[in-house]
Amino acid sequence: MLVIDAMGKACPIPVIMAKKEIDGGKSEFIVTVDNKIAVENLKKLATSQGFGTEVKEKEGTFYVSFAKGCEACEKILEEYETHEEVGQSGKKEDYTVFIGKDYIGEGDHTLGRSLIQMFLYTLTESDKLPTNILFMNTGVKLTVEDEQCIEHLKELEKKNVSIIVCGTCLNYFGIADQLQVGTISNMYDIVETMQNASKVITI
Repeated sequence: MLVIDAMGKACPIPVIMAKKEIDGGKSEFIVTVDNKIAVENLKKLATSQGFGTEVKEKEGTFYVSFAKGCEACEKILEEYETHEEVGQSGKKEDYTVFIGKDYIGEGDHTLGRSLIQMFLYTLTESDKLPTNILFMNTGVKLTVEDEQCIEHLKELEKKNVSIIVCGTCLNYFGIADQLQVGTISNMYDIVETMQNASKVITI
């Protein structure tokens, strides 16, 4: 049986790794993780995709097995798919993500920076990509000095997501000549982009 090693990887990476195997047609596999949060998130994924799960733990390693053939899970999957069909009956939603700082949330900045890296990575794996990502204030630093964010943003550009970076902000911090990804823009274009979006998600 296929074993996916997700040890040491924070969520949602184990979930994304498992979802790729499901999308690839695998009906049985095991994911190894080292924390209970990942275990719970993997169990939720399994339920939503019609898989049964079994969890075993040995010396700090959790073995989460995925297998098709769970009748209760199949019933939940039918309800899930019906809900998805209703939600996707209209036109694909156009949205813009606005990032105004180089971290997520308030409190510990190191944690906040790690969260913004994880957010952008998760976005690269999503099948509902934004049309634009806007960067202003200290958020522009992510396009200059954060290697992980830059890598994820370049991947999003390959998927035709427009990365728009405030030129005034880059100049204020003296880093305009160090931009690694995205297009330098101005307030007029940024405001227009936000106005034209179906919705704007602020991070």
